[in-house]
Amino acid sequence: MPEITCDICMHACVMAEGRTGRCRARRNVGGRNACDNYGRLTSLAMDPIEKKPLRCFYPGSMILSVGSYGCNLSCPFCQNSSISMADQDQVQWTFVPAEELAGLVERQPDNLGIAFTYNEPLISYEYLIDVARIVRPKGFKVVAVTNGSVRSQILEKILPWTDAMNIDLKGGAEFYRKIGGSRSLVEETIAASAKRCHVEVTKLIIPQENDSLQEMAADASWLASIDPEIPLHISRYFPRWRYTKPATDVSRIYALQREAEKYLKNVFTGNV
Repeated sequence: MPEITCDICMHACVMAEGRTGRCRARRNVGGRNACDNYGRLTSLAMDPIEKKPLRCFYPGSMILSVGSYGCNLSCPFCQNSSISMADQDQVQWTFVPAEELAGLVERQPDNLGIAFTYNEPLISYEYLIDVARIVRPKGFKVVAVTNGSVRSQILEKILPWTDAMNIDLKGGAEFYRKIGGSRSLVEETIAASAKRCHVEVTKLIIPQENDSLQEMAADASWLASIDPEIPLHISRYFPRWRYTKPATDVSRIYALQREAEKYLKNVFTGNV
């Protein structure tokens, strides 16, 4: 069987027959780029919508949150590395067909809808869409919590089925190179998504990495050029996975909030 080149994200992984790409979620199956983690859930919980975090999208609501395994970035500070950096043989998962998950969405009392989160959901866009096709016509909302690192043709398939996204804006171009990503691609995702659904943005602040006032001013100014109403979440880092540097100082989070508020109308702090 021939090798194939994955077209989901910036990595363009070349996959031999039976092999997965860098994300561990796409596999070459008979020359087809298959969603290998389709319906394979590792996590399921009812969460407050604010935990996504979404502060300006149906505040006070609860939402059924699900995750699988795999991610197309390699953030050494990932808080969910046990699933995001895992493949099918390194984590426990349960197969839940789209129809079954849709039924769970419908049976939860006072449930806003479904949030695809915990690992990177957009690399498994087929599952998101299949569930959304069932639940959205019944009035449930579909949320994606994402790193925003998918190509435009994939995003175009997802957006008609998505009501809200929280998208990470992790740092500058060099920061993204360190974690195997593309700042420009994430910018494209944020700009395109903000025109089609509700978007909130999260920036995790890591000391000496992305915590300068100048960088925050540039990020907030850029977001304001799209829409000054876009909510920005400035989140405090804690040591996780391969990062052992001390947690971000709380005073720095508030200083960055004040800087961002010069440009944006909705700036929130997290983990303080």
